[in-house]
Amino acid sequence: MINTFLVEDRADIRDTLIQAMQEIAPCRFIGHADSESSALQWLATYADDWQLAIVDLFLADGSGFGVLRHCQQRRPGQKVVVLTGYSHENIVSKCRELGADEVFDKTGDLEELVAYCRAHAAGQGATDAPAAWAVQPFPSALH
Repeated sequence: MINTFLVEDRADIRDTLIQAMQEIAPCRFIGHADSESSALQWLATYADDWQLAIVDLFLADGSGFGVLRHCQQRRPGQKVVVLTGYSHENIVSKCRELGADEVFDKTGDLEELVAYCRAHAAGQGATDAPAAWAVQPFPSALH
């Protein structure tokens, strides 16, 4: 299992993705944020606790580009992927410039995302999070 952080502003997509990925991928979601600012706060607070961040680009407040910029200072074993509905060539190029390890399209690349998560988990080895960890938004994300 890999400890995963999700940045997604749409609650319906976030909830569906968390549920699906926890069932079919080796992901344990330990937090989520719905804005750039709450994502940056979460990442600063829990800098060593995550192994994978899944980031949407277009957020109601801020953008995933700022999250990618912040994650350029991450540890080597931490991966950041973008999951977006806007996977045009120029967007993919910008994501890679900002340090994204991979870019996936929300509408057609979910199997590829699951495969990526499995490969990343295999490279990390098994980890067990404390039982008290649960998927929680960063407190400032609550409005």
